[in-house]
Amino acid sequence: MGSKLSVEIAKLKLRNPVMLAAGILGISGLTLTRVVEAGVGAIVTKSIGPMQRVGFSNPTIVEVDCGFLNGMGLPNPGVDAFIEELKVIKKSEVPVIVSIFGFTSQQFETVATKVVDAGADAVELNISCPHVNEVGEIGQNPQSVKEVVKRVKSVVSKPVFTKLSPNVTDVVKIAKAAAEAGTDAITAVNTLRAMAIDIETGRPILASKIGGLSGPAIKPIAVRCVYEISKHVDVPVVGCGGISNWQDAVEFILAGASAIQIGTAVAYYDFNVFHDVIEGIQAYLVRKGYGSVEELIGASHKY
Repeated sequence: MGSKLSVEIAKLKLRNPVMLAAGILGISGLTLTRVVEAGVGAIVTKSIGPMQRVGFSNPTIVEVDCGFLNGMGLPNPGVDAFIEELKVIKKSEVPVIVSIFGFTSQQFETVATKVVDAGADAVELNISCPHVNEVGEIGQNPQSVKEVVKRVKSVVSKPVFTKLSPNVTDVVKIAKAAAEAGTDAITAVNTLRAMAIDIETGRPILASKIGGLSGPAIKPIAVRCVYEISKHVDVPVVGCGGISNWQDAVEFILAGASAIQIGTAVAYYDFNVFHDVIEGIQAYLVRKGYGSVEELIGASHKY
């Protein structure tokens, strides 16, 4: 199975193109090890910042008809405490990509340096959180994106992934800024700004009022972003947003993704979703006569 499914992205060799998306399972080394055992090609941790952060008050997550709405506020133990968990995760046999955030380019640089020194195989820059404005605003400004990417690239030797927001007018413009600054790959996309209101009380349900929508509702938006970015920017793209089954994964790869990330679907299908998606991609390749995933990447662009 490995030869058809293996991919290389930003010099990371993956046994298959399926990754755990950032945030969905926290930072527990033992939990993330279970994800590796489920067969993924790489894991992305929850976003880690320069210092401990409690996040927003509850309620921070609510299920809606078409997915989940969350306004967590980037809770995390801080980079120094996280490094102990990273040591456990690093015992796994797949690349570990650490999602990081900061409120300034200096903070991104500091966190990136610490996690790479501790063994991270790559970092994913979360410049697109939709419910912490100081972070989300970075990803909406091409100059700010360039500054963060350049600063991190100047201090780490490992690949840098930049996770983009769908909450912009022109995602290609932001992707080009990241590429010009030297990002090794682009993850597209983060959650979509959204909210829910309790009609009995009239109050916004999330404590943060506005949160990020994930799940099946955002898949067509994410597919469009992957298609546009991969058509105009010469940097590998990782697709993320509403992937629930192997058909979704294949659609993202046809749109131009070199790999895909799964997040919200874990809440619906447990860790079995990873195995099912991997097996489904494999069966599709055989049925369609493709020799590898590489042959499938961006195949829809010829039409």
